[in-house]
Amino acid sequence: MTKLEPNKIKIFTGRANPLLAQRICDYLQIPLGRGATELFPDGELLVRVDEDVRGRDCYVVQPTCHPINAHLMELFIWIDTLRRASAQRVTAVIPYFGYARQDQKHAGRTPITAKLVANLLERAGADRVVAVDLHAAQVQGFFDIPVDHLNAGPVLGKWFKSLKLANHVFVSPDVGNVKRAQVYAEMFNGELCFIDKRRRNGTVTEAKHVIGDVAGKSVLIVDDMITTAGTVNTACQVLRENGAKDIYIAATHAVFAPPAMERLADCDFTKLAVTDTIPLGNRADAIKGRLVELSISDLVGEAIQRIHHNQSISELFRKDSNGL
Repeated sequence: MTKLEPNKIKIFTGRANPLLAQRICDYLQIPLGRGATELFPDGELLVRVDEDVRGRDCYVVQPTCHPINAHLMELFIWIDTLRRASAQRVTAVIPYFGYARQDQKHAGRTPITAKLVANLLERAGADRVVAVDLHAAQVQGFFDIPVDHLNAGPVLGKWFKSLKLANHVFVSPDVGNVKRAQVYAEMFNGELCFIDKRRRNGTVTEAKHVIGDVAGKSVLIVDDMITTAGTVNTACQVLRENGAKDIYIAATHAVFAPPAMERLADCDFTKLAVTDTIPLGNRADAIKGRLVELSISDLVGEAIQRIHHNQSISELFRKDSNGL
């Protein structure tokens, strides 16, 4: 890794996930940028940058997780602050991109909020966006600025490899996620199955049956996020009914909105791995004995270094790559 010059690149963090930002800086061997967000008594935010950024390549790490709207507004202000301080380039590093699921009109008289957020980021002054495992890949097309869409494959893949499972099968919890599971199945020469799932409403799903053979096998479920845990809960039930031996779950984003913890606490799975795109805090104490947190700091840090040096990002995800 080529050592970066701290006087040419600056990485700042909002309040959403400062630990991840620090881990990224540790990987890059540069100090975290000096700055802070102040909260006024009436709820307004003031971002203050405490060092010179004129002519620098600046990055703001800010996942737009809960509270989504507050973190989005803070990100807009950070971008505007750096732009007005004459930064050469401002990149919004958004490990978890909120509103990505609102990427189309599902009914009349409804918004396409993912496009609105893209417009607002550009209007705030972002020159580039780095995101991890967007719920809908087409969100990249909502931007008129470059978007580097990273996937957590190298990170989750290392965890799968560490399990050393002989008789395993990759399972997509629904039809829409088959492509993601297929990538891992090809990576590890594993079989691929999927679950026929029907969504009743925003929080309730129903798993009909498994397409493929899971009897007596170790199952690896792959998904981009766990929100209310309805999907993984019903998936585990139907997999157990079909004779699955062990169930391992991997998801990039630990959204864990209510009633996720209650469902996961009662869910019959072996291990669950999530990344630190969203800080866990004590939200997952109910399943901490079965929970594994993986860091994407090296992946994001390597992407930032490559962007800074105008190098290829896609090389990070080549099948013959040695990984991070």
